Amino acid sequence: MASLETPVCEFGKPCPDFSLPGVDGKTWTRDACKGENGLLVMFICNHCPYVKAVLDRIIRDCRDLQKYGIGCVAINANDATQYPEDSFENMKRLAEEKRFPFPYLFDESQEVAKAFGAVCTPDFFGYNARLALQYRGRLDASRKEAVPDAARELFEAMKRVAICGNGPREQYPSMGCSIKWKQEEPTKAPEGAESPDAGENG
Repeated sequence: MASLETPVCEFGKPCPDFSLPGVDGKTWTRDACKGENGLLVMFICNHCPYVKAVLDRIIRDCRDLQKYGIGCVAINANDATQYPEDSFENMKRLAEEKRFPFPYLFDESQEVAKAFGAVCTPDFFGYNARLALQYRGRLDASRKEAVPDAARELFEAMKRVAICGNGPREQYPSMGCSIKWKQEEPTKAPEGAESPDAGENG
């Protein structure tokens, strides 16, 4: 299980548009998720221990950020064939069990995750009212276990974005399990040609 850190924030980078199915039966777009003062896009999943460790804090912070006009949305882009716990049905179960205060969307094609440049779970992208990127950092200092009384770094950063439109210059990368990308189908060799190297798996 590979662990990765997110890249540094590309301040001002525009938020990609998307249209994805939610566990509530609705199709959600970027603009439908956006709040008056900004948008927090979170790439999470069901099975990742890094997400499990802080999921209750994610829910808490999103509830509090909505009071500041920040819309929040969670996207699962993992290959559910490899990781059945991340299936759409299990996403529904988790969202109901935890009473998610935000849409939980399934990026089955993984195209949205690629458009954002998401690398791990959790991966946070915080945008201001103009949908310009202002935060690409961690939730807090927790890793696979929640750090007691950790400073609410993401919450404070996005609260600042809501109030003044700019995120903090000092940000610490999020760390988590790598997104489980689908393996590309091996190219079928023309008849009579040699098969591709068995070691190539895309």
